Amino acid sequence: MPAYHRLGQIPPKRHTQFRKPDGTLYSEELFGTEGFSGNYANLYYNYPPTRVKKVEPYKRVAYEEWNEEVQRHHHLKTANLPRGGDAVLGRQVLMFNKDVALAVAQPTIAMDYYFRNAECDEVYFVHDGQGVLETNFGLLPYHEGDYIVIPRGATFRFKIGNDSPDSRFLVIEAHGTIEPPRRYLNKNGQMLEHSPYCERDIRRPEELETHTERGDFEVRVKVGNLITSYWYDFHPINTVGWDGCEYPWIFNIADFEPITGRVHQPPPVHQTFQGPNFVVCSFVPRKLDYHPLSIPVPYNHSNIDSEEMLYYVNGNFGSRRGIERSSITLHPRGIPHGPHPGAVEKSLGAERTEELAVMVDTFHPLKLTAAAQSCDDPAYPYSWLD
Repeated sequence: MPAYHRLGQIPPKRHTQFRKPDGTLYSEELFGTEGFSGNYANLYYNYPPTRVKKVEPYKRVAYEEWNEEVQRHHHLKTANLPRGGDAVLGRQVLMFNKDVALAVAQPTIAMDYYFRNAECDEVYFVHDGQGVLETNFGLLPYHEGDYIVIPRGATFRFKIGNDSPDSRFLVIEAHGTIEPPRRYLNKNGQMLEHSPYCERDIRRPEELETHTERGDFEVRVKVGNLITSYWYDFHPINTVGWDGCEYPWIFNIADFEPITGRVHQPPPVHQTFQGPNFVVCSFVPRKLDYHPLSIPVPYNHSNIDSEEMLYYVNGNFGSRRGIERSSITLHPRGIPHGPHPGAVEKSLGAERTEELAVMVDTFHPLKLTAAAQSCDDPAYPYSWLD
């Protein structure tokens, strides 16, 4: 879990009277997970978060599934997907299962509402662009390479910088908690000395923007496939202070310290986060294997119990050919995959790779959507032919 953090004004004792300068009480909210047994924060507002003036339907979210009748490898050229929408509801889901949905967002319009995913943690990987994530926990400036981790229930809005008209995100939506791998933590929750990143690398909200203006403000709340519009007569970002261990945070992929060895290391050494029945890994620029007879590219392997989705960010991925920036490959269970012909010989003697990629391995099968079909390369399964 993120380390304890506090921001703004809070009373010396939780669940006690905390008064405004005019003598009236601030409104407290316990922001807790897993009932009252998981991580939590206590937030204090100018206005009660329960004060809603109107509730109305917005829409239902539905993925049009691509019912392909074969099991095969896929290469999705997501650069060909049309841009559109905002950073949240403009996302295009490419694959999903009961645990996670994986999407790409290429926003062209600003968000004129706030959003709250009341069921799922989300990670936005910032491929291109920069801006500020406004949340009820404070402001989080972001830039390229950032993993923005947003816990379920947080209220937020993306403010994309004017110099980032071509922003692009890889979005991971999980039905549960996204967190650092437990094997990186000691029994007290501190990150271990040999973990590939530590608390010092994590950016937390450091500036609290408190709005007190009145008017009509919309928060779109997603639960399951239903999005509901909640209207308030006050600004939803009116927090005066908070503390706890549940809040949005950022980790940049450039701060991941790669683990290398004499021979090729398996993907678990690149693990960055864990989620419900999936893991997220970061492949970053690094020195390659240094055994005198090492083969730097991956060996052929079968995903017997998992699905492997790889999002190519930058650099030259040595085991693949014909892969573009922002390409996605999906190597499903049951079929071996590995380096393309010629890649093994070409890699011999290489001392370094500049590849940058994000991988999501799921332990339940992924279903593809019509959006994935629209950018699929049907020749990819045959790319291992000489």
